[in-house]
Amino acid sequence: MTQSFKDSVQRVSGRPLRLALFVEAGGGDWHARQLRAAFEARGAEVITTTLKSCAFDTRLPSGIYIPGFDGSLPDGVFVRSISTGTLEQITLRLGILHALRESGVKVWNDARAIERCVDKSTATFFFQRAGLPVPATRTAEGIDNARTFLADQAAPCVSKPLFGSQGNGIRRIDDSTDLPEPDAVGDVYYMQRYLRRSDETHFIDWRIFISKHRVLAAMSRIGSNWLTNIHQGAAAAIINEDDDEGLAGLALAAAEAIGVDYAGVDIIADADGNLNVLEINSNPAWKGLQSVTDVNIAWTLAEDFLQEVSARATS
Repeated sequence: MTQSFKDSVQRVSGRPLRLALFVEAGGGDWHARQLRAAFEARGAEVITTTLKSCAFDTRLPSGIYIPGFDGSLPDGVFVRSISTGTLEQITLRLGILHALRESGVKVWNDARAIERCVDKSTATFFFQRAGLPVPATRTAEGIDNARTFLADQAAPCVSKPLFGSQGNGIRRIDDSTDLPEPDAVGDVYYMQRYLRRSDETHFIDWRIFISKHRVLAAMSRIGSNWLTNIHQGAAAAIINEDDDEGLAGLALAAAEAIGVDYAGVDIIADADGNLNVLEINSNPAWKGLQSVTDVNIAWTLAEDFLQEVSARATS
């Protein structure tokens, strides 16, 4: 990083850039600490807080209260987490993010991108709309819809919670008795055709990490069972050159289809070796990925974000 760039992100109107870093309720995780250190190393002031602690308040000129900002707005907001909550709580938190964007604050990722990513059915729709390969998928209310899709596929399927991450709640469905009860999935069934070969003895897919329309890093995720999330015990591995063909272009196209600033894109190969986009995560973890790449992910994310914030604050 050159001195001139460092100066440009340190100050605006004679003061340091002020950032809000939204983290999980109860405190920031390893990722948030890495980001904060990277922001502060570049001279920015960082307030780590939660969306749960924010409010709409008509007594403030901005109409938005964020702890630590004395009624003013930050120059930029980096969203590490919106935290779990009731429908009303999540609606309020996303509303805060929408309002910040409309107020001219640079938000990574903004509410629209988060909404598209967190709802698997919406993300899959945008992938298909962009002409990207995806597994056969149907999302609908009611267990009868899930049973019909399973019968139509005449093959194993996968049931996923509409909102979920890290492989939690995902099930392989071989027959209708494997389907989760309606209460377990909010009576909404997100069903996908199971793509892996039946004779596989090890399981692999790929996580591609995107920031500012480029690939920062990528890894293979190798599991002893069909769930290859790192959180579920899969191992991270350096991507082989033979695996790299097509992965970067597909991941970049998926990120473009959703409209994210940064993201983790999950890609899988079907039984014939054809690549398919599985999911996209708007606040991806990267601890496993960091273990197999020389790229300092938090440092690079901070640099990308601060460039955007600085450009907006000085324009």
